[in-house]
Amino acid sequence: MLDKISKKILAELQNDGRISNVELAARVNLSPAACLERVRKLHESGYIMGYTAQLNPQLLDVSLLVFIEVVLDRTTPEVFDAFKQSVQMIPEVLECHMVAGGFDYLVKARVKDMAAYREFLGKTLLQKGVRETHTYAVMEEVKNTTKLPIR
Repeated sequence: MLDKISKKILAELQNDGRISNVELAARVNLSPAACLERVRKLHESGYIMGYTAQLNPQLLDVSLLVFIEVVLDRTTPEVFDAFKQSVQMIPEVLECHMVAGGFDYLVKARVKDMAAYREFLGKTLLQKGVRETHTYAVMEEVKNTTKLPIR
């Protein structure tokens, strides 16, 4: 169970992963040494999994965001494993989730444009074991965050 100070540390690091230890310590009312030790323990216990930079997809020419429902032709462990292994190798795929409901996987991907998407779909997702896909192109991103609620 996290105490109030550890929760504050996590919240501050979600807001700015590049914050200095001295500044972080000041914001959570700890000495720099005590703060550094808390952050180390949060890493060791798995609360902090790593740090990343948020990049601008428009500037990197991957502005088309799509969500793809994937239905497999059979729901056997072998088909699931083959799909999981192949999708993990596709750099355009940002997220892939096995879901309960009317389809098997929900894939989130970024590509340059619709022509690039058609090429991506044909070369990567439409493979052996995939029966059908349904694509939803994002017209507007209303909310996009990686910040988790900390209570």
